[in-house]
Amino acid sequence: QVQLVESGGGSVQAGGSLRLSCAASGFTYSNHCICWFRQAPGKEREGVARIYTSSGSTYYADSVKGRFTISQDKAKNMLYLQMNSLKAEDTAMYYCAATPFCPSPLRPESFRYWGQGTQVTVSS
Repeated sequence: QVQLVESGGGSVQAGGSLRLSCAASGFTYSNHCICWFRQAPGKEREGVARIYTSSGSTYYADSVKGRFTISQDKAKNMLYLQMNSLKAEDTAMYYCAATPFCPSPLRPESFRYWGQGTQVTVSS
């Protein structure tokens, strides 16, 4: 049974930091594309950062480049999103999603497995 379980969300002041975690199980972690998506109320789901687990190659949306860092711990099948210099516009539900290849662009419909999400709220 595939599971992606996010944690680490919360409320923070603008300029602050949060670290999200995603625990993956039930699939071959080593050759998948794993992405962090976010969705704010009334907005489309947006892919913000992704990593291809086998090579470690990463991609960031322009909206988070230089502020967010995606990383992984292959031994633990864990994915992380370090979010620094948070802004009010980063407020959203953040989801971890996985699929066997890395699509371009990062369309939500291209991802096979999804977590339940973790809420990030940034106050200005």
